[in-house]
Amino acid sequence: MSKKIYRAAAIGRTDGGNYGHGLHLPYKELDNVQFIAVADANDAGREKAKADAGALRAYADYHEMLAQEEIDIVSVCPRWTDCHLEMVLACIEAECHIYCEKPIAMNLSDGDTMVAAADNAGLKIAVSHQQVYQPATQKIKRMLDEGRIGQVHSIYTHGKQDNRGGGEDMIVLGTHTFNMMRYFFGDVAWMFSHITTDGHELTPNDVHKPTEPVGLVSGDSINSYFAFKSGVSGFFYSRRYRERYGTKIMGSEGIMSFSGDNLIISPNPDDASGKEEIVELGSSTLHEGNKLAIIDLIDAIDNDREPISSGRGAVAALEMILGAYESQITGKRVAFPMENRTHPLERFR
Repeated sequence: MSKKIYRAAAIGRTDGGNYGHGLHLPYKELDNVQFIAVADANDAGREKAKADAGALRAYADYHEMLAQEEIDIVSVCPRWTDCHLEMVLACIEAECHIYCEKPIAMNLSDGDTMVAAADNAGLKIAVSHQQVYQPATQKIKRMLDEGRIGQVHSIYTHGKQDNRGGGEDMIVLGTHTFNMMRYFFGDVAWMFSHITTDGHELTPNDVHKPTEPVGLVSGDSINSYFAFKSGVSGFFYSRRYRERYGTKIMGSEGIMSFSGDNLIISPNPDDASGKEEIVELGSSTLHEGNKLAIIDLIDAIDNDREPISSGRGAVAALEMILGAYESQITGKRVAFPMENRTHPLERFR
């Protein structure tokens, strides 16, 4: 653990994305962090956040907080992405490292701007893709690296597929999945997608705002294919019916399937002597994931490395989402990095 005592703060926005999944709360559990302040324009929300997080002070204006306090790390907490660019750039100007709620931005251009600004300032951005920090995901990554199912050739994943199934599921919840896919298998070379609404190909009239302002969405059925540079093929789908998150990884010597607390390792269908194995992964919480993410961010600062879920990685995960729309609109496969960094649906409607 770092010997330095880090000074932390949080920016929230009550009734405008609030404090996300509690990105301001884990600091009080870390011995090497002093939680200094919270900022929120809402009086009641500000006082509640101050009490919940054990902050010393609270500010109505986050610009004032950044100017008045000596801060090393700031949690940019709102779930809504319409404020992320402004808040993150203000933190960078104040020479603060950042732990930001996902998705990182509404479009790739905003994400690129944040990453470039942090790079130029020598600062780190971590993003709250809590799943990759969890012991379960770390265990699966080790097993894959050790060749537990041989040479991996494909991964199949799907979203939560509730009433947000399709485009909103892909941006709000799928961002975790795409970040995890990249954590396992690296960068994507290109992708291709098919997106429909009520069975018909997308039209500009199908583009709409989601229930939270995280950028335009469209489609109630999404099927995406990803060609990873590592040679792995990736598949993602989301439709509007209830089904738990799920992932299946296919290898030359077996299959890994996980959803929830258990990992099932199955032999390949042609292996008559093989037996199915159940590996208990254990339950986890978003709070624990946030805590692990902040511990990793501090280690990344101390050792001048990228956080496990970095700002750069979050932009790459967002590219897998927006690339789906670009592919559907153009009818072509999309090479990464995408040349046009604006939102494809903004240009389409």
